[in-house]
Amino acid sequence: MSITYSAISSGTVSGFSPKNAPFAAIQSVPRRQFLNPNPFSGLGFSPSLQGSIIDFRLNLTSRVVLSEKRRSIPLVVRSDRAQNEDLPKQYARREKKPFPVPIVDLRRAARERVKNNKDKPKRPLPPPKNGMVVKSLVPLAYKVYNARIRLINNLHRLMKVVRVNACGWCNEIHVGPYGHPFKSCKGPNASQRKGLHEWTNSVIEDVIVPLEAYHLYDRLGKRIRHDERFSIPRIPAVVELCIQGGVEIPEFPTKRRRKPIIRIGKSEFVDADETELPDPEPQPPPVPLLTELPVSESTPPSSEEEMVSLAEETLQAWEEMRAGAKKLMRMYRVRVCGYCPEVHVGPTGHKAQNCGAFKHQQRNGQHGWQSAVLDDLIPPRYVWHVPDVNGPPMQRELRSFYGQAPAVVEICAQAGAVVPEQYRATMRLEVGIPSSVKEAEMVV
Repeated sequence: MSITYSAISSGTVSGFSPKNAPFAAIQSVPRRQFLNPNPFSGLGFSPSLQGSIIDFRLNLTSRVVLSEKRRSIPLVVRSDRAQNEDLPKQYARREKKPFPVPIVDLRRAARERVKNNKDKPKRPLPPPKNGMVVKSLVPLAYKVYNARIRLINNLHRLMKVVRVNACGWCNEIHVGPYGHPFKSCKGPNASQRKGLHEWTNSVIEDVIVPLEAYHLYDRLGKRIRHDERFSIPRIPAVVELCIQGGVEIPEFPTKRRRKPIIRIGKSEFVDADETELPDPEPQPPPVPLLTELPVSESTPPSSEEEMVSLAEETLQAWEEMRAGAKKLMRMYRVRVCGYCPEVHVGPTGHKAQNCGAFKHQQRNGQHGWQSAVLDDLIPPRYVWHVPDVNGPPMQRELRSFYGQAPAVVEICAQAGAVVPEQYRATMRLEVGIPSSVKEAEMVV
């Protein structure tokens, strides 16, 4: 027979009691486990299992045998958190990105929406569809903008103490005192070098992908034509999202409506009359905007404690920027091309015919716009995780045992920051790495 119960580090046991257990189960469990306030203290658990919920399964025989000999009880430890995970799939140049929501589900939801709204009066459009700014998200937009500036300034300082190598032929980078030995270069003349990288110095653009988008003066205005592609400024996509979310930047003005628009058709509208309203008074921002410091003014941390504190602050800024941008994307639509990395912040994509991806001739260079996800707006640059910076170098034959993480997370981890829980599985921090190739061949 089998008895399953849960044990928590506080010592409470649920689902098992001597009253409802069979006589064989009582005879199989030693009496000192009932007298001990923590019945699992003698099982030799490591401190890493403390504070987590673990399921224990005791397999007992159903035959009743009155014997004073203690039987061996098999113990099964099961955790809900994955030990290792693979990275998101990297699509080839000839593959189109999948829709975040399948097209069949989108059509089904549209039919249900039309059916439910039939014979009902039209409701006024909520912001930002009516041209207004979502006031509750304005502080969040300022927070995301400052988190991006703080992230860049801190990375300038960390990259002076943490070595970041970049390949001179492809866009791959590696965080560590020297580059990795894997043959994964796909740049020019890669076959002559047998796929080996040629490592050089890196810059901040190698760690944070410089993804830009067109700046819109009116997010509900006409779409950008092909002949306007050079007359409209391009700024970082995250900055454009923050501007549409309510951030005021004098260098990039945008139209702020004080009255909702008036729809006269499915794709036509007129602005409401705002002449009777008083002139708007300039209001100070909720928080002061930070400025990006040049590389020459960035100083490395002077002590190890300062380096660890700076790494923790950098990792926190990375998480704040991604979490805040994800919330803003729920209200302010972001479009991405299904064939290339082009991103457009707005309800509809632009008409610039500058897509050079696979079979762009059949589309006359036009983009295939679809809804974007967070990794399309802030693409993480994945790098190999170095288990021990001061230890032996990484071996080419043990490639399957190493994990990967975003470059920002790996830099902060090597600087002394604590790795967040969501990155531990892909970094494979709990996977034992063999010390030699012979030991790796013995792994089942």
